[in-house]
Amino acid sequence: MECRAVGRFIGIPARKARLVVDLVRGCGINQALNTMKFTKKYAAKVVEKILKSALANAQHNHGAKNVDRLFVKEAFVNQGPTTKRMRPRAMGRANTIRKRSSHITIVLTEKESAR
Repeated sequence: MECRAVGRFIGIPARKARLVVDLVRGCGINQALNTMKFTKKYAAKVVEKILKSALANAQHNHGAKNVDRLFVKEAFVNQGPTTKRMRPRAMGRANTIRKRSSHITIVLTEKESAR
């Protein structure tokens, strides 16, 4: 059983979101949620929300009974579209402000039981 949750068009640059997503890759779901709760980055709130969504997908869509066996199999951040804005500068010139966005994907799966 593999379930995923995707947050698209998140207003965080992919480079900054990757720092937070790297903290939860390979962790159990409870440890990942705890880590996001105490991480002081803005992206941690968004990643926590996506983790909770993946957990809800596992329970509702796939009927996961034992939540403690779930862990983060994959977690990655792709770059989304960049919105461009212009800022006026001296002598009639203009600078471009790039507002970057990202797509965050988290995949949960159950651990294999040791036999």
